Amino acid sequence: MDIPRRWYNIAADLPEPLPPLVDPPERDGRISLLASILPSRLIEDEYRLDRWVLIPHEVLEAYRKLGRPTPLARARGMEKQLGVDGRVRIYYKYEGVLPTGSHKLNTAIAQAYYASLDGASEVVTETGAGQWGLAVATAASLFSLKTTVFMTASSYERKAARRTLMAALGARVVPSPSRETRSGLEAIRAAGEGHPGSLGLAIAEAVEYTLADEHRRYLPGSVLEAVLMHQTVIGLEAEEQLAEEGVEPDVLVACVGGGSNFGGFTYPFLGARLRGEAYRKLRFVAAESSAAPKLTRGEYRYDGLDSSLMLPMAKMYTLGKDYVPPATHSAGLRYHGAAASLSLLKRMGYIEAVALPEDEVLAAARRFARSEGIIPAPESAHAVLAAELEARRLASRGGGVVVFNLSGHGLLDYEAMM
Repeated sequence: MDIPRRWYNIAADLPEPLPPLVDPPERDGRISLLASILPSRLIEDEYRLDRWVLIPHEVLEAYRKLGRPTPLARARGMEKQLGVDGRVRIYYKYEGVLPTGSHKLNTAIAQAYYASLDGASEVVTETGAGQWGLAVATAASLFSLKTTVFMTASSYERKAARRTLMAALGARVVPSPSRETRSGLEAIRAAGEGHPGSLGLAIAEAVEYTLADEHRRYLPGSVLEAVLMHQTVIGLEAEEQLAEEGVEPDVLVACVGGGSNFGGFTYPFLGARLRGEAYRKLRFVAAESSAAPKLTRGEYRYDGLDSSLMLPMAKMYTLGKDYVPPATHSAGLRYHGAAASLSLLKRMGYIEAVALPEDEVLAAARRFARSEGIIPAPESAHAVLAAELEARRLASRGGGVVVFNLSGHGLLDYEAMM
């Protein structure tokens, strides 16, 4: 099969309009300031209502060069290990074959290309586990851009391998909170040098740093609708691959941090469901970390995308912009909120969510490694555990098909497996 030529935009098929981004109270101008923060084409993608958006030629070429399409595999070893073989079929879409080891490249390439069109000389971002930072550093190198990454302090110490690889690609990696920004200094003064950092704070630092130079552009790793749209290459490929296998799934599973991986995998299927074309009985299960359970325990309301309200506010399920989660191996799932479209669909009952504890998740990662020969990233292992639970549920009811997105490998997360 070839790479999809278009991204899918779920905004065209939502049952009701998506709540718009708004300026924070008493902080007018955040939305208008986006033009000085984000690549201009990314802003256009954020506000599109078209169902299909053509992927630029340069982005398609980079996708091919770096390994798309990614494989869909039958998890026969997992089926046998669970004791459900013969009743339940399990498949996984494997994004870990991409050079940086995760799905994050799909939007990083598009955004770096967009930044180059604006004449930017440097791109700036935040990262938790380092998957997004590594993807940005890789994509920036393709378009001859400098990179600065604000990495949550706990991950800066624990995820040294990804930090080293970002540096090898030319990126400057700064532990967050840092003394380079007002947001970072305020966090250090309030909590001391031992602050573990949070994605909300790292975003605030990255945006503040971006605004200090007009030749910089900030690249967001998740949550924004444009980012989820870029990731739909995953689900579009998976849909075609399943059709080639003659398989119709009963359950789709993916992990959730801000929502890009889940949205990218499920939205093409969800869109067909919303249009009444297919998948009327298909269930969509979002697996989140119990350390940041925004979908299962958060409030549905407007909240800041970052801790300092440098960016506009979105209506979403949130634990609060100031929420500082405990340090975990699944650092990529520690964000306080979920994408607006994902939150709306959860609110309307189209999406289910489950919060999973890390010890059980890592045990599932080891089982998967021993049955399938792939060590999943701690974040992706949430989908593995949720898929196990769904497979057992289907087996007790006669059988079915579970498909999950294995969003990345864990070869750089060896400390989680110790």
